[in-house]
Amino acid sequence: MAILFINMFNKILHMQRLDSWASGLHFSKADRRSMDTRMLALLLFCLCSQGLSDDGLFENGTGSSGKIPLVPLIPLMPSLPIGDPLSPTSNGSVPLESSEEEEDLKDCGGLASSVSAKRAVGGAIMKLGLELLKTLKDSPEQPNTIISPLSISLALSQLALGAVNETEQLLLHALHADALPCYHKVLRGLLKQLHGGALQVATRLYLKPGFKVKEAFAKESLHMYKSDTMALAGLEEVNKWVEKATKGVITNFLSSVPADLVLMLINAVHFKGQWQARFDTRFTSKDLFYLNDKEVVHVDTMLGPKYPLSLLIDVDLDAMVALFPFKQGMSLLVVMPSSGQVNMSAIGAKLNTTDLYARLGRPKTMQVKLPKFTLEYGSELKEALTSMGLGELFSRPNLAKIADGSLLVSSVQHKSSMELNEEGAEATAATSVTLSRSNPTFSVNQPFFFALMDDKTQTPLFLGVVRNPNPAAPVIQIGGSGNNDKLPDKTNGHSVNQLPK
Repeated sequence: MAILFINMFNKILHMQRLDSWASGLHFSKADRRSMDTRMLALLLFCLCSQGLSDDGLFENGTGSSGKIPLVPLIPLMPSLPIGDPLSPTSNGSVPLESSEEEEDLKDCGGLASSVSAKRAVGGAIMKLGLELLKTLKDSPEQPNTIISPLSISLALSQLALGAVNETEQLLLHALHADALPCYHKVLRGLLKQLHGGALQVATRLYLKPGFKVKEAFAKESLHMYKSDTMALAGLEEVNKWVEKATKGVITNFLSSVPADLVLMLINAVHFKGQWQARFDTRFTSKDLFYLNDKEVVHVDTMLGPKYPLSLLIDVDLDAMVALFPFKQGMSLLVVMPSSGQVNMSAIGAKLNTTDLYARLGRPKTMQVKLPKFTLEYGSELKEALTSMGLGELFSRPNLAKIADGSLLVSSVQHKSSMELNEEGAEATAATSVTLSRSNPTFSVNQPFFFALMDDKTQTPLFLGVVRNPNPAAPVIQIGGSGNNDKLPDKTNGHSVNQLPK
């Protein structure tokens, strides 16, 4: 019965192709004018009972396609009055009780506020993200990959709160948290430190009418992850929350859901950052991006004539590594392999962010070129999580702390996007540019791996691989007819002889 239900549920979810619901994730012109960099991630966890039902769909009357389109959430702080965990009309905020903080500090001996403990959790999140990137496939429709390991870790961690015995151990092992003391409380402290300013995180649990979660799980979810719980009185309730959260951009998030769905966990991460040293829009121009040794595309490329950048050549990674700083203690870590191709198995085995942060040192002024791009990527994570040892979640997990009766995870949908450009606050005052041959130059002009990092805790918020920053552009063959004298060698963009290794 469980296997039949999974097949039925996933068939409904996959009626809509990834590229079709990916098209719903976009930025308005006003958004584009107002930001330097924006990253969004949405994770949709669906839990169903293991009893099969061929009843119809729970619809809102506006559609009958059975599709669940995934769209970006610009999240609000979740809200929930502690005394009414299932009230669908509450709008009050839930302040973090100081007594709860004191209890965490007492129980964990100060680990909850320890920078080293938070870095250990950040390292665990990085390992999870790198493992996922190795399993996810690119395609002509989705040549680039971006995920939020923070979003995925939060959802799996919340699920671990409701798991027991082997299922709990499998989850903690996949999270690389089985050897981390006070994991949930340290992660809670990490979230508190990350939240605010450039980063927003929100989680909401929707419950089917008549389905009750255990009070202890609801309280722990709220306490640890500020995840509020709401009754799914109708699709209108979900759509109103999403509409409010997206400031009116998304007005019909759900048109229908399978009748046997009992719990829906929506997790959203939103980052909007400003460069510490902004790129001037007047210097942006078309340049070449080398897809491989035989193909290039033209892409809008930002130019920083005298840009402060931390840069080194890593022998183990066989790559150039750069750190582009944002305001508020975040940075974009770029790893550009000298081979011109990104091998995530090799990067995952050798990437050591703690070592890189220690070696990158102070920024040096140099000429920098960085492509502008918009990335969108979506995937059903069932296959990836199964390959990581979490197949039990989709068959017979023990989630007894969530509710009585048999539950299983029927779908895990993840959607992320990123837009990188030079705009934001005031433009620079410079009216002319002087290029010096003595300054090193660095051009991000071939496939690269990136990580949006919190510098203090070295926690990855987003990870990804850019293989083609302009998929819509025509591909130019190197050495093709009429191109022999027009395409410079890609190494001409680098002059880094004096960089540290």
